[in-house]
Order: sequence, then structure tokens, then C-alpha cells
Amino acid sequence: MTVIYVDTLFLLNAVIDYLLLLAAARLAGEPLLRLRFAAGAALGGLYAVAIFLPGLEFLNQPLCRMAFGVLMLLIAYGGSRRLLRQGIIFLALTLAFGGGIFAIGLLGGSGLSLGRGVYYSPLDLKMVMLSGAVCYAVLTMTMGKIGRHTGTASELVPLRICLGERKTELTALVDTGNTLTDPMTGCPVVVAEGQNLLNLFPPSCRPTLQELADPVAALGRLSDLPEKPRFQLLPYRTVGVDRGLLLAVRVDGIWLGKRKISGRLVALSPTPVSDGGSYRALVGERA
Repeated sequence: MTVIYVDTLFLLNAVIDYLLLLAAARLAGEPLLRLRFAAGAALGGLYAVAIFLPGLEFLNQPLCRMAFGVLMLLIAYGGSRRLLRQGIIFLALTLAFGGGIFAIGLLGGSGLSLGRGVYYSPLDLKMVMLSGAVCYAVLTMTMGKIGRHTGTASELVPLRICLGERKTELTALVDTGNTLTDPMTGCPVVVAEGQNLLNLFPPSCRPTLQELADPVAALGRLSDLPEKPRFQLLPYRTVGVDRGLLLAVRVDGIWLGKRKISGRLVALSPTPVSDGGSYRALVGERA
């Protein structure tokens, strides 16, 4: 008779679910909400334990399994505008991982066993954690290469903008479609949601939300102030807008992750740049 230890069963499945949720978010280009991933993974671990408990065998039915899977995805990714995409990637990763475990079993391995669709191992916890980390690395590298070849992978990066002694931090999307450049220098321009940059400016020369939508009037008012940041108008074109203007400011420093860029223009968008709010700025691929 096989003896199953509840703590190992829970931890192994929770760790694997967490790494799969994390890998799916990375590949979908979404923010890494680790606490939410941990909560979803904990539900997966509890489910793995529950189906082995007396009287709860019905939870192993396909409809129950599907319901718990959907609930786990909602906990981890709920509110994301790419919920469906992340769910599909998570399913693909899960199938790939399960296929790998099945292949190991055919080769006579005795690492991770699939009982009732969940993972279990007689190995100690350190080996379980190490196995999970290795599987996560392999899946991420493999799926990452597929994403790069298909051109669907996006990247979210931390963005820090400094103007004088003031600074603000945002999440930015590396957008290959953002080709906006500084007409003076030819350098790429960062496009950020203006309302998230207002704290960069002193109250006396801070543009209002209404002025962001009317950059000509904003520049006219701000130009009359004795002390003002380096504002200017930036022409742009996009779908549905043949000739538009954005209020832009030349900042002292921009950090993309750990890389510093000096003397760049930041355009203040009067509207959100992300439908779901997962990022607040756009940077070009050449930034």
C-alpha cells in the first residue's frame, strides 16, 4: 500500500502550480503578481490533497477539476485583459509538464508520479523544490524561444523617471509599435500616462488633466511662468489621428530596469496607454 504524506503532496503541487502560473505570466508579458500566484497555487495544493480524502473523491470528476482550474486562474490572473491568453499558456505549460512526467515514467524513472492527475514524489522536500525549479527553468526557456520566434512575446519593465529632485516609478511595456522620436535628437520618446507624472512638477507649474488634453493651451500658460520644467510640444501620428500634439518634458534621467538614460523626452498622454492598467508607459524597442 502506498503511503501519501499530506504535507509533501500539498507543497509539491503548490510549488509546481506557482511556477507554472509564474511562467505563464512571464510569457504573456503580464505583471508578476506573486502573492496572487501564491494564493492560486495554494488552492491547487489544497485541491490535490482534497481528492485523496475520504468522501471527497467526487472532486476528481472532470467538471470539478475544470471548476477548480478556472478558480485558480481567476485568483492568479483575474482582472487582466489577457486572462484568456494567460489561461491558454498555463494550460499549454501544464500539458507540456505532464507529458514530460509521463515520458520519465516510460523510461523507468521514479521521480514525480501522476496519481489522479496530481503530482507526488517520495523524495524529500529539498529534492522536490529543486525539481520544481529545474522544470520551471526548462519550461520558461523553451516557451520563451517559441514566443520570440512567433513575435508574440512582450516585455514589462520597471521605469523610473527623475526631474530635478522629484521622481516617479511606473511599469512600462516595451512596444515595438512605438516609433515616436525626438525631432531634435532622433532619440526614442517614452510615452507615459500624464496623470501618473504630475507629481514630478512643482505645484506652480504642474499641468492639469484638462491641459494634458489641450497641450497648446498648457504650453502657453506654462511658458509665462518664471520657473518651469522643459516643456515642449511633440507631434505624433497614430491610427485615427493624422496630426496630433502631445505635451512633452525633457527629464533629467530615465531608468529602464537598471539601465540609465539621460536627456530624453517623456510625452504626457492624456489618456491611458493600457486597456487593463497593467502598465502605465510605453517605451520603444530602441530605447
